[in-house]
Amino acid sequence: MSKAPSEPTLEEACVARGMRMTDQRRVIARVIEESSDHPDVEELYRRASAIDNRISLSTVYRTVNLFEEAGLVTKHDFKDGRARFELIPDEHHDHLIDIRSGLVIEFRNEEIEAIQEVIAKRLGYRLVDHRLELYAVPLADKPDSKQKPD
Repeated sequence: MSKAPSEPTLEEACVARGMRMTDQRRVIARVIEESSDHPDVEELYRRASAIDNRISLSTVYRTVNLFEEAGLVTKHDFKDGRARFELIPDEHHDHLIDIRSGLVIEFRNEEIEAIQEVIAKRLGYRLVDHRLELYAVPLADKPDSKQKPD
């Protein structure tokens, strides 16, 4: 998920929060920022170490935890045994996970958003946040199961 040109980069956001940015942290921040998928730590390590072979797996673990604690990245557990990461999104979105391939599709649906508000209100609450993950398998008769929903 790329940021708009006027928004700070992950590295700039880290600096603004007073984090010391080593060369290795800069590489890891750039790898996260350039990811269009939801990589786990091992995948982030693979990508970062291809840029700088001095980066260790433990450095990636420590760095993503630091970024998460600072509220700059979010961790997902898509029930595949791996914590996956993405930048805190500019705009809220939900996820549909293909449990066969592991493909993660981001989507936003105004009807679902409205229904969640109604449910919270009926139960006497004001919704302040939520996370929706749909786990699915492709329809057998659907020729292209990797299509994004409208």
